[in-house]
Amino acid sequence: MLTRSRTRLIAGAMTLMVGAGLATAVSAPSAEARAATDRVYSPAMHRSIPVYVVPANRPNAPTIYLLDGLRAPANNTGWLINTDVASFMRGKGVNLVLPFGGAGSFYTNWEQRDPKLGLNRWETFLTKELPRYMKTKYQSDNRRNAIGGLSMSGTSALNLASRHPEFYKSVASYSGYPTVTMPGFTQGIQASVAEVGGNPSNMWGTFPAGEWFANDPFLSAGNLAGKWVYVSSGTGLTSKYDTAINPGSPNFDPIRFVQMVPLEAAASISSQMYITRLRTVGVRLTTHISPDGGHWWDYWQRRFKESWYSTYRPSFFAPNSTPVTGPASSMGSMGSS
Repeated sequence: MLTRSRTRLIAGAMTLMVGAGLATAVSAPSAEARAATDRVYSPAMHRSIPVYVVPANRPNAPTIYLLDGLRAPANNTGWLINTDVASFMRGKGVNLVLPFGGAGSFYTNWEQRDPKLGLNRWETFLTKELPRYMKTKYQSDNRRNAIGGLSMSGTSALNLASRHPEFYKSVASYSGYPTVTMPGFTQGIQASVAEVGGNPSNMWGTFPAGEWFANDPFLSAGNLAGKWVYVSSGTGLTSKYDTAINPGSPNFDPIRFVQMVPLEAAASISSQMYITRLRTVGVRLTTHISPDGGHWWDYWQRRFKESWYSTYRPSFFAPNSTPVTGPASSMGSMGSS
């Protein structure tokens, strides 16, 4: 059980869940010749959603849907702004799909239209409308699908995979918060939605009523039995990439420390509790809880590539991908970065 002080720490940390979308890089990478930003109309949301697609360039290919963070921009994605995952996935024989937008939405179907964030029906878009588009235009097989996300959308990816196990073969969470209804995390999620101007009661209703418990990956983890699952986070204590969050460093920045460290510490607590739950389920589990790590893209880029080899690729191409029924396996449960 979480202590009262730890609950307050988690809620306070997640109030700062701007780290998932703090991207301030100058520009996105150059458009690739075989990649394009399409506008996909969503009947559920009554608008077109920009979607960046790195195509497999072959019929009947698998598809990875990769979601953005809390402050996802409407016309770009942090994955393009801050990482090289698009170029990394070229030639892999897999469609990579990067939806734009969704700031503060948790990529879920909201109960009510929000005055600030509008009509959010992301679950419908991601599991029905966008896959139909990928099938029609890019000839995806709509059978071998995966989903991943970071911070806010790490929670979302695990939630969507748990709610639609018939659609996804694998799922990855990078610094997510999959313990939605545990003390501290509920308040943190509410604060995060409010941080970008939304009313959290419009999302899943007023806690503890509404749909909060139905959207908690921890509670629905059993639905992932037999799936390939990747869960990672750092501790937030130090970073080998960003000395500004390392106390004692001549570059130490207390503001950046407050932005990055509590968020990752909360993600570590949540992810490790979720991993413990997964070990009782029977999934093909890979974990990476590192002894360092800030809440930022340099880690998420590396973790995405690690999850490609350990989780996405084998879920699509492994000769023996039959479900497991015994205890979950764990690979790299405490690894270096």
